[in-house]
Amino acid sequence: MQKKSIDKLSNLAVPKLSKGRFFKEKKTNLRNDFQRDRDRIIHSTAFRRLKHKTQVFVNTTGDHFRTRITHSLEVSQIARTLSKFFRLNEDLSESLSLAHDLGHTPFGHAGEEVLNNCMKNFGGFDHNIQTLRIITILENRYYNFKGLNLSIETLDGLIKHNGPLNDVKKLDEILGRNFFKKKIDFSLYSSLEAQIASISDDIAYNSHDLEDGLKSNLFELKNLKDIPILNSIISKHSKKLKKHSIDLVIRQIIREVINEMVRDVIITTQKNIRKNKIKNLNDVYKSKIPLVSFSQKMMIFDKKIKNFLQKKMYFHKDVNSKTKFGKKVIYKLFTEIKKNPKKYINVKKYSNSNIMRIICDYIAGMTDRYAINLYNQIK
Repeated sequence: MQKKSIDKLSNLAVPKLSKGRFFKEKKTNLRNDFQRDRDRIIHSTAFRRLKHKTQVFVNTTGDHFRTRITHSLEVSQIARTLSKFFRLNEDLSESLSLAHDLGHTPFGHAGEEVLNNCMKNFGGFDHNIQTLRIITILENRYYNFKGLNLSIETLDGLIKHNGPLNDVKKLDEILGRNFFKKKIDFSLYSSLEAQIASISDDIAYNSHDLEDGLKSNLFELKNLKDIPILNSIISKHSKKLKKHSIDLVIRQIIREVINEMVRDVIITTQKNIRKNKIKNLNDVYKSKIPLVSFSQKMMIFDKKIKNFLQKKMYFHKDVNSKTKFGKKVIYKLFTEIKKNPKKYINVKKYSNSNIMRIICDYIAGMTDRYAINLYNQIK
């Protein structure tokens, strides 16, 4: 009896039985709908390619720095922890966490910026919308449909990774008008599971980019002492440096940073649910604010960490030189492939797309090293 009560989902959770998929499929007794979504994402080509896509450091820089795939796994672990605490649908949170970065280009945001400029007269480029293109059009693994045919709830969470969509113009331009056939209400908030996946993304990249920056000697622990919350954690662990290596101390600091942020999300989300009288899943969707959030104090910390990382890491001259090279590679590939697309791309694989979007899809799907190798061949 006790196990049953532990397994029972909260009234605020997305039920384990999905509302459905765009294309009807037979059910299976082995996995629920969202476990199937997760497995389709993990087995996709786009997910495997994340292993060789930049998080911050270009993938050829070193073996121990994070890539998009390790980041996605870390987001997933944090999201499952939070979902379990609130008795939500862990499998949905996991699926959203694992899929959220599928649309990233090689060389991270630098690649995205260049592709967006190259596509400015053809609808532009956005990595979140590219994720949707991958899971609905580009992954080709089934006889009866294009894409992965993920559940409506998973699609809803990915569409609203950054909250409700008030402007669907870019979505319409890149995917096509009414692509989701009115099955998604863009104006509503996403599920708590989706909100958890989104905030877990913040927690993971703040803490783990800090760790990668420290390990690569772009900055030192003493540079972080002006950041509230971090300063007390650092001063506590710095005393351990006499007995333990700097690497171990850094790991302990990062663990504690993650714990602090997770604890803050739990306390703040509980308050938001109570204050807004959220009683069921419908209340979650109709809420006027995001229910899963940081406290004011943690928001300030989050902002200060982001500003610090931007200045000391993302714009650091060593990272910047790699970023500039990445931009050069993407631009060169786009201009060269545009001259003779069929030389590089099996255009027949990409149905119902104009040639510029096909070139964009092709380049966005590349890994860092594939893009560099092709660039070296054609430059």
